[in-house]
Amino acid sequence: MDNKVRIVADSTCDLSKGLLEQYGITIIPLCIVMDDVSYFDGEDITPDQIYQWSDENKTTPKTSAITYEKAYSILEPMMDAGEDIIFFGISEKMSTTCNIARLIANDHEYGKLHVIDSMNLSTGIGLQVLYAAKLASQGLSAEEIVAKVEERRGKVRASFVVETLTYLARGGRCKPVTALLGNTLKLKPQIVVERGAMGVSRKYRGKQSAVVMKYAQDLENALLHADPSCVFITHSGCDEALVGEVRSYLERLNVFEHIYVTRAGGVISSHCGPGTLGILFYAN
Repeated sequence: MDNKVRIVADSTCDLSKGLLEQYGITIIPLCIVMDDVSYFDGEDITPDQIYQWSDENKTTPKTSAITYEKAYSILEPMMDAGEDIIFFGISEKMSTTCNIARLIANDHEYGKLHVIDSMNLSTGIGLQVLYAAKLASQGLSAEEIVAKVEERRGKVRASFVVETLTYLARGGRCKPVTALLGNTLKLKPQIVVERGAMGVSRKYRGKQSAVVMKYAQDLENALLHADPSCVFITHSGCDEALVGEVRSYLERLNVFEHIYVTRAGGVISSHCGPGTLGILFYAN
């Protein structure tokens, strides 16, 4: 699909290959660094390989923003063609990715490259990217799309439950003692993204399968009043039966036109670890 306006996002948007192809979305990968070797997220390494390395080395990989060179190599043909480009990046409170895209626009004096700070991560970005792609397919201008996306940005509801605190602790996102106690007590935090930053909303206890369903049920009122166009189930490697149970629950609500299931990419997975699952949607 050739859009009048090109929609580009960084790899942390966690959209499936099918959705990227359907809506003509271009991806620029962030970087994952292991043993001083840098890999492009989604191109050179898989989440399962990251988990294996992390467990063997008792640490998490370092992650870094898109590189200027890689981003420019992807954007240059669009710029040479004089196309309008809208780029979505992971929250600026978490990465300098948006600034690198702005730097490219400034260095090449290209005023048609519009940069949106998603103020989110994973499919909290993906929801905005899909919305922009749909608006582009309707023929709206880049300026109109940016205005509509930013006006609606605060309605994104992004949360997930983490099975183990080990990976967050390894990455310095919670104290190791807290992780030890949390894993011993089988505590599972619900992480929410608000105003571009992550915080803990609730703490669950028990087996992940029961926790995930309780988390989904706790969202029911918000889900019943959500934008009905779509909802995402995004996970970092969960049992298929559990993902299917969550999907069946969302289907029974009879709210959403599309229920998308997608696997988180390397950057998100390296920080949250396996077994994490989130339900992400737009509030109405």
